[in-house]
Amino acid sequence: MSYTRREFGKLAIAGLPAAAVLGSSESIFGAFAQSAKPNSVINGVQIGAITYSYRSMLDQSAEATLKYVVDSGISGIELMGGPVESFAGAPAGPGRGGGPGGRGPGGGGRRGDGAGPDPATLTASWNGKACAPGAVAGGRADAPPGRGAGGGRAEMTPEQQEQVNKLKQWRTTVSMEPFKKLRKMYNDAGVTIYAWKQLNPNMSDAEFEYIFNVAEALGCTHTTLELPTDEAQLKRIGDFAMKKKIYAAYHTHTQGSMTAFDKAFALSKGNKANIDFGHYVAAGNVGGTPMQFLEKYHDRIGSFHLKDRTTPEHCALNLAWGTGETPIKEILQMVSKNKWKIPASIELEYDIPEGSDAVKEVRKCVEYCRTVLSSPSTTASR
Repeated sequence: MSYTRREFGKLAIAGLPAAAVLGSSESIFGAFAQSAKPNSVINGVQIGAITYSYRSMLDQSAEATLKYVVDSGISGIELMGGPVESFAGAPAGPGRGGGPGGRGPGGGGRRGDGAGPDPATLTASWNGKACAPGAVAGGRADAPPGRGAGGGRAEMTPEQQEQVNKLKQWRTTVSMEPFKKLRKMYNDAGVTIYAWKQLNPNMSDAEFEYIFNVAEALGCTHTTLELPTDEAQLKRIGDFAMKKKIYAAYHTHTQGSMTAFDKAFALSKGNKANIDFGHYVAAGNVGGTPMQFLEKYHDRIGSFHLKDRTTPEHCALNLAWGTGETPIKEILQMVSKNKWKIPASIELEYDIPEGSDAVKEVRKCVEYCRTVLSSPSTTASR
């Protein structure tokens, strides 16, 4: 692993020995383990992050991702699949870059799914400024690999199909030792991996076994994926989760609502929610507030995502924390007051200010959480 002069300087400032910097990844992160470890458990709430938050950083390796996490002051994460599989030696897949099946560097972007309000109908404003045309995304900006912008499946080239076959072969034969090594590297640096995101409902049974075996090797309590609508898929995934004793937690965008998980919960106890409360607000708090969702389903939530968005009437913006309408303070205080062991994952999606970077912005989000969890509670246990 090579370092630029600037990176060397940063590591030196951080107190890492030069020998570690010039050595292998094991010695680098052995040095991390000897330095101060992050602790983002605040008043009983595990403040974590999904490592998608660091997609704008140039190096998307597992080692670099760990440094971003530690530098952000984060001690628990939902880890994207790309760095995990790259670390373990996976062949290149037909993904979007950043490693097999991972997300590569990119901007903040909005991630709608067609369930939100029609931008053409919005006439409201936020802070006195009218909604800009297209302020609310109408279609998925990050459609899964192999899918076109309209949601239809695009035809793969022969080369892409060959990549798919090679990756599948690798997944169904690889040893779990590299994943255990990755877990140790992260744990030694003070970071636990409570979830990883790579499961796809269309995978074969053998690939399902691989996904849940990796989750176990990494020390995860759950694996995350986008919420399917097909009942057969929900039942199959939930049954695998029950068999492996590791939950499947489904992520939502603007289709999130009080009833969005009803089918998944009814079909299997192995199914949980990985709800995004920022997107929930941007969808209009359908059926109830985030606190009402927490109160009703807290025992069915594996982890949840946080970002600060505004409602559809206020342009459904994605803003720096503390400037939008997501009740982040009330959500976190409710989890703390009730002693619910539900990790809260920071997902950085607002535009990064000039002169800053993803690590600095995630750290700001951590400090925001620290502030609101240290202030008097405004949320009563009901």
